[in-house]
Amino acid sequence: MKRGIQYFVLFVLLLTLSNCKKEDKYIFYDSRYKKEIAQVRKELSVYMVINNIPGGSFAISKDGKLIYSESFGLASKDLEVPATRITRFRIGDLSELFTSLIYQMMIEEGKLNPDSAVQSYIPDYPLSNYKGIPYKITLNQIANHSSGIRKAKPDLVDRSGQNVTIMNGIDLFKNDPLDFTPGWFESPSPNNYNLLGAVMEKASGRKFPELLKTYITDTLQLTSTEIDNPYKTVTGRTDFFDYNLVAQVINASFRDLRYLAPSKGLLSNADDLIKFGNAVLYSERIPKKVKDKLFVTTKLPSDLPSNIANGWIVQKTPEGKTYYGKNGKVTGGGAVLLIIPDEKLVVAGAINLTATDEIPVFRLIKPFLKQQAEINGQKDTQK
Repeated sequence: MKRGIQYFVLFVLLLTLSNCKKEDKYIFYDSRYKKEIAQVRKELSVYMVINNIPGGSFAISKDGKLIYSESFGLASKDLEVPATRITRFRIGDLSELFTSLIYQMMIEEGKLNPDSAVQSYIPDYPLSNYKGIPYKITLNQIANHSSGIRKAKPDLVDRSGQNVTIMNGIDLFKNDPLDFTPGWFESPSPNNYNLLGAVMEKASGRKFPELLKTYITDTLQLTSTEIDNPYKTVTGRTDFFDYNLVAQVINASFRDLRYLAPSKGLLSNADDLIKFGNAVLYSERIPKKVKDKLFVTTKLPSDLPSNIANGWIVQKTPEGKTYYGKNGKVTGGGAVLLIIPDEKLVVAGAINLTATDEIPVFRLIKPFLKQQAEINGQKDTQK
């Protein structure tokens, strides 16, 4: 019976594209891409049903313009409140992308030096130790996850508590030994970006929420992005869900992620993530020098390939296209942002359930890559 209901829901979702309005609080689409969007909705419907995800937000832009945005499911199961395009979700590790842009903007303004050690901004930060040898870690190593700072311990990833600051948060790892010699390898850890956030606060004399507002949300007009403060009323914030031991969806336990704000603690949605992705490609509000540096990977002395650039993953799609992207996971949420600059495509998604399976972002872009291949083929035929 349950599977029959799921298939019925999927069938209804696939039919509604032809009957819905072009734009409302639940869906927006550009009719020129109706065929491709229908395929995207099929993928998303299957993904939501199979993973029992209560609610989600997904969007796609092409040539710098939004062509599809839709909310699915519920923001609150208890109150039966539907998710909308302005519902705010936890985006987990995607928070790093906002922090890294602030970091690069502060470098451009001369407020930070990427080659300086942490102690230049936090004098009492201890020297980091690897196999008995002390090291100073640079900001560049922190931003590119090559510092050697250990990964977050499982019992501290979602630490709860009142009045937890970013500066207090670095006390959890600052005296621990490094996992490797700084600069030699890449090993993502939220502790890197929590430390970077603390450095930015010290260098500017301003708290991270103010930096986020000044450099990102106000400047780029991101109306649904802010720090997830559990003690503050946040309009449009979704409820958060998790799996229990037998994979049933339950309400997630309370989490206070403010001390993880630079690495995991932001709220946003697909529409804002699309705006952010397009901004780093096209916005004149972001200096060209910043854009030119944002996606540049560093050369590692170990001669291992580098695929991290200021928190972004830089790789190639199955079709051989270079992309910049990031997946985010956190208790009660998950998100993805993918940019394919050659195709001028930006894809984003966010859900309100602890992410286990990644949002199928490469399946979402496939119809658009196929469309572009057909256009290119037609052009070659006409030559």
